[in-house]
Amino acid sequence: MTSVVERLQGDTPKFSVEFLPPRDAEDEKILWKAVRELEGLDPAFVSITYGAGGSRRDRTIRATGRIAQETTLLPVAHLTAVDHSVAELRNVIGWYAAIGVRNVLALRGDPPGDPMGEWVAHPEGLNYADELVRLVRELGDFCVGVAAFPYGHPRSADLDTDLKFLLRKLNAGADYAVAQLFHEPEPFLRLRDRVAAAGCSAAMLPGIMPMLSARGLAKIVELSGADLPVEISRRLEPYADDPAGFRATGIDIATEMCQRLLDEGVPALHFYTMNRSKATREVLGRLGLVARA
Repeated sequence: MTSVVERLQGDTPKFSVEFLPPRDAEDEKILWKAVRELEGLDPAFVSITYGAGGSRRDRTIRATGRIAQETTLLPVAHLTAVDHSVAELRNVIGWYAAIGVRNVLALRGDPPGDPMGEWVAHPEGLNYADELVRLVRELGDFCVGVAAFPYGHPRSADLDTDLKFLLRKLNAGADYAVAQLFHEPEPFLRLRDRVAAAGCSAAMLPGIMPMLSARGLAKIVELSGADLPVEISRRLEPYADDPAGFRATGIDIATEMCQRLLDEGVPALHFYTMNRSKATREVLGRLGLVARA
């Protein structure tokens, strides 16, 4: 199977997409509609999260396997250490390998029930993402990705400490990092440049989620861990009671940010889709990366 690193090669900018694991049969229909709509656009890879606290990991594993077996897409298997013994992790990794999945995003994961709660490892499990990276590497010829945090992980004391943890994951054998959400290009670009200055050549991919509604914006702010910049608030404020205007402005902001990132040489844009394809297709069309939706 092709690796993510191979798919990111070349001078043409790429994009990738991330889906959520389905909660039920209706969710599964929505997911597969988005998968099929984006398949023809040839993303570099697609991934399905483990769900909050690993709550839907069985569905994640099944959906990842189905993508590998029934589509032309390159699947990346999410894997976390949440509530997993090392033996269970070995079993999941082995199952992925058996169906031909050779790309893994290795994450420690958040505590179940409360992402900001105290981390408690499985008695026979792992404590840190770099340990999971090493385990995956030991078990076969995998391409491994990890998470990066432009504003710093919520549990990191400061950005310098957070950079040390990221470099530890990359130096453990990770090939690339996918960034959590951010509101403007500079925090991501600073992190990318600091990783490069530390002598690490791993690809850094920015995480993108267009601001499509007030509710969605609140979720983006929560996930990013940073307040919304004043300038963006100013642009969106006139549309508080105008859903169509809010969405259009959110697409404008996302497109502008993506163009700046491409101008700065990022190899690919990673879209958090929430299992919908329309906004991603609109932004990609405006950027000229695909035919306009």
